[in-house]
Parts: sequence; structure tokens; C-alpha cells
Amino acid sequence: MKVSAGILLFRERAGRLEVLLVHPGGPYWVKKDAGAWTIPKGEIAEGEDPLATARREFEEETGFLPPGGEAMALTPRRQAGGKLVHAWAVRGDLDAAAIRSNTFTMEWPPRSARQQEFPEIDRAAWFTLDEARRRILKSQTPFLDEIDRRLTPGGDAGPGC
Repeated sequence: MKVSAGILLFRERAGRLEVLLVHPGGPYWVKKDAGAWTIPKGEIAEGEDPLATARREFEEETGFLPPGGEAMALTPRRQAGGKLVHAWAVRGDLDAAAIRSNTFTMEWPPRSARQQEFPEIDRAAWFTLDEARRRILKSQTPFLDEIDRRLTPGGDAGPGC
């Protein structure tokens, strides 16, 4: 079973919680928007610490070091394809328009024998929780619900908040 780890960066603007989501790069995702966005995340290598993976992947996919503040563990969630995703909510801010993602190479167009390079993440944006729920992969929506419960006044602040 594949296991990934990621960081859900959040900030407050005008009294509203916003989260940073990223859009997958490459030809398969070009025309997809609603339900295609994700938290910056990647696969955990054998023996690697999941939070260390989340921090590494955040930097690889955005070009920014993740903030060094408290990392609030969220409940791991299984994605539609079976992958288990561990996530941490971290308070911070960055210029979403300035991300610089690592790249990957694949044959494109299919069966052309041509290798092309694509950014792993083609863009990032800050969204209110309501808008993020429309944009994020359905299987990652519970991360948004949990951060909402734990960080919204009157919600379940839980341990470590």
C-alpha cells in the first residue's frame, strides 16, 4: 500500500481561514479544476519519518521551505485509489504565484516515443474553506473539515492546537 505525507498550510485573512492548495501539473490535469486540487504531498520512503516527508515534499512542490511552526497532525485519510495520506496543518503564508515545482518526465503524446518534462505542480492558490471544498480531491475534503472544526472559534480545538 502506498503512503504519502503532506502539509496543509493555512492562514487567516479578514477573519476567515484560508488554505493553500496545489494543482497537479502535466497533460492529464490541464483542463481539470474542480475536484483536482490537492495538498502538497508525496510518497513516504521506507523508514522515512512521515512529517519529514511532508516537509520535504512541500519544498519540492512549491519551492518554499515549510514554516517552522507547530505541525498539527490531522487524521490520516485513504484516497480513492487506496493510498493513505498523512497530513499536518501548519500556519504560514507564502506568495502562491511564486511557486516553483520540481518536474517529472513522461512520454507525451502517448506512444510518440517523445519524452517531455512537466512541473509536478503547475500552480498554487489560497482558498477559503468553502471554495477549497469545491476544488480539492473529494478524498481530501475531510482534512478541510477537520481543520475547520479545530481552528474555528467554538469548534473542537483538540490537543496540540
